[in-house]
Amino acid sequence: MSDPKPLNWTSTPGVGYSVIRRGDGGMTLTFTDLSDATMEHWFKFASDHLLEADRRTRNLYDLRAVPEIPEQAIRMAVEANSDPSARNIRVAVVVASQSVAEGIRRVAALAGAESASAMKIFTDINEAEAWLARPLDQIA
Repeated sequence: MSDPKPLNWTSTPGVGYSVIRRGDGGMTLTFTDLSDATMEHWFKFASDHLLEADRRTRNLYDLRAVPEIPEQAIRMAVEANSDPSARNIRVAVVVASQSVAEGIRRVAALAGAESASAMKIFTDINEAEAWLARPLDQIA
């Protein structure tokens, strides 16, 4: 693998997520809250990264510390995920419970947007990591 591209993320007071570079070149984003400040910061960060998406990559969104996902947060994620630049990204989203996962699916379906990335929602982080570890040409 070539050198990973810069992360271009720094911790910001009042923002409830952190980002680290994964060994496979993708990112792990760990959220502790989905406040307006967090979501605005994340959306800008994600949009900036999509502009530079130049290779296939794997990202893990760990939302297990967030007991409920607000509809506005889901809609922002759907918008980012429908960007054509997301086509090279495999995204595993890990949530706290099956009911949270179903809530995300319901709102995403209502939003009606086509997903550009390959995305799957999990309640078990080990299953998410196993899915991300599959060869990038095995999206399903």
